Amino acid sequence: MIPVKIAGLGYYLPERRVTNAELEARLHIPPNWIERATGVRERRYVTDETSAGMGAAAARMALEHAGMDLGKIDAIIGASTGPQQMIPCTAALVQRELGAPEGKSACFDLNATCLSFAFALHATAHLIASGAYRTVLIYSSEINSPSLNPHERESAVLFGDAAAAAVVTRAGRKDKSGLWHAAFETYSSGADATEIRGGGTKHHPNDPATTPEMHLFHMDGLAVFRQATVLVDSFLERFFARLGWERGDVDAVVPHQASRHAVEQLTRRYGFRDEQVVWDLAERGNCVGASLPLTLAEAVHGGRIRRGDRVLLVGTGAGLTLGALAITY
Repeated sequence: MIPVKIAGLGYYLPERRVTNAELEARLHIPPNWIERATGVRERRYVTDETSAGMGAAAARMALEHAGMDLGKIDAIIGASTGPQQMIPCTAALVQRELGAPEGKSACFDLNATCLSFAFALHATAHLIASGAYRTVLIYSSEINSPSLNPHERESAVLFGDAAAAAVVTRAGRKDKSGLWHAAFETYSSGADATEIRGGGTKHHPNDPATTPEMHLFHMDGLAVFRQATVLVDSFLERFFARLGWERGDVDAVVPHQASRHAVEQLTRRYGFRDEQVVWDLAERGNCVGASLPLTLAEAVHGGRIRRGDRVLLVGTGAGLTLGALAITY
């Protein structure tokens, strides 16, 4: 076990609520189709918020929850899919937005799409254990709504905007908190199933051959679901064999809120009970990199997860990547 502790959690949700009825009217979708197909009833969209502003708002809540001030933060890690701008890293902009002491915290971004927070938490645990940092702020801030493709209605109605943050420290001698095991596996044969092709060096915005459609999100949801279904069962078998827990030992399973079918699959096929699995998909949608920490933060603030609980963070991300972490909160 790596003796690290999530000392505080926070989140930010844009004020604008977007209902299924609004999207069904705008996209010419039959009534009630969205909830039947995705399990989502509403989601939040930004108005004038920025990625850095949302990340900073979630971070302030996490710092307050931890009872900690900005001067304690040694590093700020942006664990998100979409940067606010290409340069500098968005974490630097969050430092400025927070008014954190300059030079006190190192800032960098990490992008593993929907598993960004899980990778960042794993990396942070080792950085703290090594003594490189004492207190790290991880945030995930995702503004997905401008990139959704109205011609791909399943993904256009699935996603929402949100931010979440965690303050991570070394666990004290009397703390039960820790990271027990983490595992990630990437199967790049699924890389083309979830993508935004524009914005990078291959389809640069200044290249006249780059089309507006290349900047829109594309997902073959059925292909992702089929590939994940084949892989997740054996992945979890290996994970629990290394971990040494039984699945019934887990107090709370916090999955990436990919879709209703994905979360139901996790519950029914992979050996978890309904009461173990934490959902917030219906009111939040899939918030990409912010999904895992948002679900975790709301579960903690709502009293669903308490100190000493055994928690499994699990999900898939574009790539296709599978990931899981077992922690004692």
